[in-house]
Amino acid sequence: MACTIIETSNAPDAIGPYSQAVAAGPFLFVSGQLGLDPRTGELVDPDFELQARQALENMRQIVLAAGCQMDQVTSVEIYISHISNFSKLNDIYQEFFGDHKPARAVVEVSALPKKAGVEIKCTAYKG
Repeated sequence: MACTIIETSNAPDAIGPYSQAVAAGPFLFVSGQLGLDPRTGELVDPDFELQARQALENMRQIVLAAGCQMDQVTSVEIYISHISNFSKLNDIYQEFFGDHKPARAVVEVSALPKKAGVEIKCTAYKG
């Protein structure tokens, strides 16, 4: 099975030796996205809500670049530095997914790259 690397200038460049996403067979695997401004590669703001919104927008732009839509996302994994932001995250998340409800996990972690408050990755079904 061939893998296709997905890249878009509408999302930040990877900050390490990995791709924004990889399409393999009928699946799209999107790497973890921080709340980085695609133009500068820096966090948009220290505010959790602004970072979460930007991380989801970055993820959405990669999904679109792969020829998918958000309703094709099957699974989402979210890492947050403070579980107290869980309800804020849910409100912002719903703005991006509406009635579509992919499988999801939210995990509190001790630290994220660039001292971010949130990192979001997903899998989509391209089939």
